[in-house]
Amino acid sequence: MTGDAFDLRQLLEAHRDDGYALHAQYMNPQLPRMLHAIGFDKTYVRGQGAYLYDAQGTAYLDMLAGFGVYALGRHHPVVRRALHDVLDAELSDLTQFDCAPLPGLLAQALAAKTPHLDRVYFGNSGTEAVEAALKFARHATGRPRIVYCDHAYHGLTVGSLSINGAEEFRGGFGPLLPDTAIAYGDLAALEVELRRGDVAAFVVEPIQGKGVAVPPAGFLRAAGELAHRHGALLIADEVQTGIGRTGDFFAYLDDGAAPDIVTVAKALSGGYVPVGAMISSTAIFEKVYSSMDRVLVHDSTFGSNAQAMAAGLATLHVMENEAVVDNARKVGDQLRSRLAELVDRYEMLADVRGRGLMIGIEFGRPSSWKLRSSWTALQSARHGLFAQTIVHALFHRHRVLTQVSGDNMEVIKLIPPLTIGEAEVDRFVAAFVDVMEEAHRSTALMRDFGRTLITQAMKR
Repeated sequence: MTGDAFDLRQLLEAHRDDGYALHAQYMNPQLPRMLHAIGFDKTYVRGQGAYLYDAQGTAYLDMLAGFGVYALGRHHPVVRRALHDVLDAELSDLTQFDCAPLPGLLAQALAAKTPHLDRVYFGNSGTEAVEAALKFARHATGRPRIVYCDHAYHGLTVGSLSINGAEEFRGGFGPLLPDTAIAYGDLAALEVELRRGDVAAFVVEPIQGKGVAVPPAGFLRAAGELAHRHGALLIADEVQTGIGRTGDFFAYLDDGAAPDIVTVAKALSGGYVPVGAMISSTAIFEKVYSSMDRVLVHDSTFGSNAQAMAAGLATLHVMENEAVVDNARKVGDQLRSRLAELVDRYEMLADVRGRGLMIGIEFGRPSSWKLRSSWTALQSARHGLFAQTIVHALFHRHRVLTQVSGDNMEVIKLIPPLTIGEAEVDRFVAAFVDVMEEAHRSTALMRDFGRTLITQAMKR
């Protein structure tokens, strides 16, 4: 750059290869260290649809989608055009003392997807949406306690961390709020807690992101009925499952449930501008915002900014006009069924589960001695290393980006863009079969790809 000119493209080009060094020096130093250790320290220069591209133009199939953010794939032209339009409009955004139309229009569009709920609060992320839900539930019921599920993930701010069922995230941040965990899908345990009379709400993911755990049929509906019988609310955390991910616009619809509060984020952004929303009823909103004195009792400076609202409106438009939810159901069923056919073929493949394009692939202890010895060696170093080894092999052998679905879990989670088709299904299944064939044919894959992971685990 010369003089006072700011040239973003020139800045990016000048520092294209500096990202890892900059993160190591100025941000979380463990992120680049971890990526170097497992061999995922790739620099991507472009993203389009379901693919990432490096400087050489090599395409990587993205089955991670930014943890579910890129439901429409990267750089969908409709969302991109909407953002250009909102910038070109030069709106008087975030005046704070006005009621702009874009937030109202997005709230209207979301309420149309939840006929029993009619009010929306906008924040900037999923954890903010969950924080709002916790506050609104406590105030509306006059009760202090929230019940949540083991292995749940609802965010990392202090309130949402208090209902986070993953202990690895909670350590060192206490004391947290005195909330209570039950086993996922356990209605009897839920009723025991509700009978104590101090529960404001039961908060639950319709499908748990960690491990891609699917509850028993009818669980959400029955949980809601139990909660209401005891004066509590049902909060459906749809931050990852919502906006079409599971083949329904909201995952709770598959169970016939009617939650009192629904939280969304991730996909609503269109992959561009962070946004989170909490959807609830007029009755609950009127308890929280009960007078003009309480008009700002819960608010967010950036929560209804024009760029986020435009991205959300464009995203919902694409979802409706391009039949994205139907595609998630159809392609998800195809991918899941093709993977499920492999369970009887490979000893270490234990289960394939999920709904729509939220799929969990679980591995388990093999029966044959030759495979079992290598499996045991990995498990003795760290539980979950076999799944990480498969993730590693998919990436390095086939340029497919996936993730292990949780710490110490032998489960790979697939949450690709909802716009993928038969070509991506074919590519993933072929890559997965090749990796599993190698893993079962010999111990070489586990030994070669697992060595670095074991070494890293031993250092912890």
